[in-house]
Amino acid sequence: MTASDGLWSIGELAERGGVTVKTVRFYSDRGLLPERSRSAGGHRRYDPGALDRLRLIRSLRALDLPVPQVRRIVDDEAGAGGVLEDAVAGQLRQLGGHMAALRWREAGLRLVQECPPSERADRLRLIGAVAAPPSTAPLARFWRGWLPPRMPARAVAAFLEQAVPVPPDDPTPAQVLAFARLHALVTRPCDGSARPQPAAHRSGPGFRPEVLYAGLGEAYELAAAPLRRARAPHPGEALDCFVAAYAASAGGARDTPEFRRQLAGRLAADPRIDPYWALTAEVLGPREGLPVPTPGAAHDWLLAALTDEVAARAA
Repeated sequence: MTASDGLWSIGELAERGGVTVKTVRFYSDRGLLPERSRSAGGHRRYDPGALDRLRLIRSLRALDLPVPQVRRIVDDEAGAGGVLEDAVAGQLRQLGGHMAALRWREAGLRLVQECPPSERADRLRLIGAVAAPPSTAPLARFWRGWLPPRMPARAVAAFLEQAVPVPPDDPTPAQVLAFARLHALVTRPCDGSARPQPAAHRSGPGFRPEVLYAGLGEAYELAAAPLRRARAPHPGEALDCFVAAYAASAGGARDTPEFRRQLAGRLAADPRIDPYWALTAEVLGPREGLPVPTPGAAHDWLLAALTDEVAARAA
């Protein structure tokens, strides 16, 4: 029963709130559940409004919100500051990360379970080197070391958005294996036998890498459509954009048949990183039954179109 002054003891509040006295005292000591007054004997007294506050605190703690965050929410009268919305959004992001990690671990376990016993040790080493969910930072570092020096940060970011695959939230075992192999590819020690960067990265003083990669990005997007339709390499807007990117980045050279002939020869001699693009396509997975066109696949398609055009003119 409520005392004549309308206030409750700590035991009465705990009983009505379905918690222990120790819990009420914990929240009170931390300022989450202020007492209304003290009895003559020094015991805490609470008004009935404390029950609603206690229930709110319990609900928030059930969402795994930390005590400092709970304090900010219950002190935010009527939610005017949006503290609750921010806290819930943060918890959802954190929970999404946990769920993605569990899905990657599950797919990794299935990968080990389904492979032949003779391959399990190698696959365990591969997937054990990758976090769950995986980080794309090693892939970005690989490309920053590959791209031309002194390339503007905005241009680097635009290229990385195309070249670094975003790991799927719900991967298949095959996608986990492809990403693990991709991670191993970009993090393996350099033994000095790697071929140098493309010749375009070592152009003269007037070389403008940001112009080159902006143009290449546009050309790759144009080539993606015929790639999705499995069309053979052919001249057209995508190839013209591809050649124009190299011409503009080299001090505004003219797009002539001779320029195209030299460009085809130079690009054919460039070092290749085909395994990277093949694994990237596996990580991304097919869409509508067709492989996702990667920058590497688009580059090969455009180079093939250029090579065929040059050969036809020479015939």
